[in-house]
Amino acid sequence: MSVLLERLDDGVVLLTLDDPPRMNAMTADMGDALSARCDELREDTSVRVVVVTGASPAFSAGGDLGMLEDLARRTRDSGFDATDTMISFYRRFLTIRELPVPVIAAINGHAIGAGLCVALACDLRILGSAAKVGLNFSQLGLHPGMAGTWLLPRIVGQQRAAELLYTGRIITGEVATGYGLALEHVANDEVLPRALELASEIAAASPVVVRQLRETLRNTETDDIEATLEREGAAQSISYGTRDLEEGLDAARSRRRPVFPGH
Repeated sequence: MSVLLERLDDGVVLLTLDDPPRMNAMTADMGDALSARCDELREDTSVRVVVVTGASPAFSAGGDLGMLEDLARRTRDSGFDATDTMISFYRRFLTIRELPVPVIAAINGHAIGAGLCVALACDLRILGSAAKVGLNFSQLGLHPGMAGTWLLPRIVGQQRAAELLYTGRIITGEVATGYGLALEHVANDEVLPRALELASEIAAASPVVVRQLRETLRNTETDDIEATLEREGAAQSISYGTRDLEEGLDAARSRRRPVFPGH
């Protein structure tokens, strides 16, 4: 198992969860591989957008059942406290939120439980119409983890999130998009091309501004309006000194597409 990294044109990077026999299950090894890839990309200023997908036929079928059974057995037999183990497990996968550029989840197949949580941790989601998605923890007898109870309400709203979490219902990509879980849904085999098309469009915008926006939009989760005004003012102050703004203004005056240098 691994997480494949492919560098595409214009600063777009494709990460692929690659464990098809287990439908890209969320294991500690998979988490370590994803975390290592994120570490590799975090300081790379040539990266403009990251797309995350799964090796066919799934995005990720969720947590590894063998791991869950082992933790359950240890807890029952010896009173093992799994708190620290689970937090460490979550953090492996949530390093994707620490990337300084937008991350698009190309959900090309089923995304269940912790697998869907990884997609929810991304900034944008393109979803296969026929893909099955859901946080089925309550149907397993397991409380949700990997920040699912924090991420989902912020994406689909408190009431819809409560319904999906309480029931553990599995829904289609088309239904999920109607709930606001994804930006849009397309045929499963069109998911990755559409996500890469969107990534290219983002990559063509000012890299300086997009990185600033990535931080600003994340902080609006906790900032009030005054803190947001301060953040925007500081960000614009940086923009005024960049070649990106010089290029953008010149392109606007010349009525041409800008080609941003990224500094």
